[in-house]
Amino acid sequence: MAIRILIGSFALCWGLLLTGGIAGQTEDVTFTAKCDGSTQRYAAVYPAGFQADQACDLLIALHGHGSDRRQFIEDPRDECRAVRDAAAARGAILVSPDYRAKTSWMGPKAEADLLQIVAELKSRRKIGRTILCGASMGGSSSLTFAALHPELLQGVVALNGTANHLEYENFQDAIRKSFGGAKQQIPLEYKKRSAEYWPERLAMPIAFTAGGKDEIVPPASVVRLAGVLKKLQPNVLLVHRENGGHGTNYDDAKQALDFVFDRARPATASRPPTP
Repeated sequence: MAIRILIGSFALCWGLLLTGGIAGQTEDVTFTAKCDGSTQRYAAVYPAGFQADQACDLLIALHGHGSDRRQFIEDPRDECRAVRDAAAARGAILVSPDYRAKTSWMGPKAEADLLQIVAELKSRRKIGRTILCGASMGGSSSLTFAALHPELLQGVVALNGTANHLEYENFQDAIRKSFGGAKQQIPLEYKKRSAEYWPERLAMPIAFTAGGKDEIVPPASVVRLAGVLKKLQPNVLLVHRENGGHGTNYDDAKQALDFVFDRARPATASRPPTP
């Protein structure tokens, strides 16, 4: 059974990590955000057989609206189980950040937190490939982060997300707070965080799932984006269930994760620069 450990800082966390003895355990890490000095958290699950001196992949999972870092670590729903199983099967470290839970939507502060987490992990661990995934708000946020920082990622999996914040109309109170204003006030910020406008930056293997009857996060933008990406690069998968709703079953989520893991290049391969 996983053990939850509360760690007071990055330094203490990694001091424990480097001494070994954490394989198969879960850490709940607290850190001070550089962007505003607030206390933030992420959870990390280490694979069986983990060795601190050996390189391993990193799978980052972004939770949905109304949830937090524990969703992908504990929730029995299909998407979460598929992500946990993928990390275990690949011997990857699974990291799930709050990224300003519970209504995050990858605004500037959530973006800064994730950048800080990735930098700390890579500075203290031998990280191979970094794969970013998420569902619903997390799928949308994965696409936003990938468009903003493609050089940091070797693969992306977006489950039931949106790729266009200028057209998306749900959860606007939360998104307005996260992005720093309404889309009518700061349209360029919403465009900046909409992956559909930046397909040339998404050169990494990428997989989407979408439901044709999804009214919470309508699928049109990711269907369009996937169509454009397929003209630009070969490693694109779209699993679009015409009768599906706002959710991805286990098999489809596993297919998307396997597709990206199987095609992701080593982290040393050249990546597009940060826009």
